[in-house]
Amino acid sequence: MEIIIANSRHIKHSKAISVCIGESAKVRGTGIARRSAEYISKKMESGNAVIALDNDQFAGFCYIEVWGHGKYVAHSGLIVNPDHRGKGLAKKIKQRVFKLSEEKYANAKIFGITTGMAVMNINYELGYKPVSFSELTDDPDFWKGCQTCKNYDVLTRTERSMCLCTGMLYDPQKDKNKLKNNSNGE
Repeated sequence: MEIIIANSRHIKHSKAISVCIGESAKVRGTGIARRSAEYISKKMESGNAVIALDNDQFAGFCYIEVWGHGKYVAHSGLIVNPDHRGKGLAKKIKQRVFKLSEEKYANAKIFGITTGMAVMNINYELGYKPVSFSELTDDPDFWKGCQTCKNYDVLTRTERSMCLCTGMLYDPQKDKNKLKNNSNGE
């Protein structure tokens, strides 16, 4: 199994990834925003995606979105092919996309929204903290991405203050300050 930064060579997997996201949304019955194969292809071409391959077959995927002129980065579209679930692959993909985010967008706050307990646990292990939606990006284009989610009406009824998803945020400045304070004997 290899987990690598996706590029234009991996576009051949974009349809399978899109279908897998859609099917997962149906099976789970929870909110998952759907993404087209074209949208996924663009993430691959820009170097803002991570793909897991097993003998050149799609095993898992996640991509990065940049918001607020680089102040925020979101990890989205985390999906693992059903044949590879339950093996810790989602965690490895999230770790790799987290590292990619830090490399490309060192000062950005990293966030995600999810209804999945497994993803919440992975995010927590990476240093994310649960936050209210007001601490996430206010970029309206980010919230438009939720329109394909079956719970979008909850989000709009509450004027984007809450939904069934949990917002989680990693703030690199808080981590730097924590390290600085700990090195001063505090």
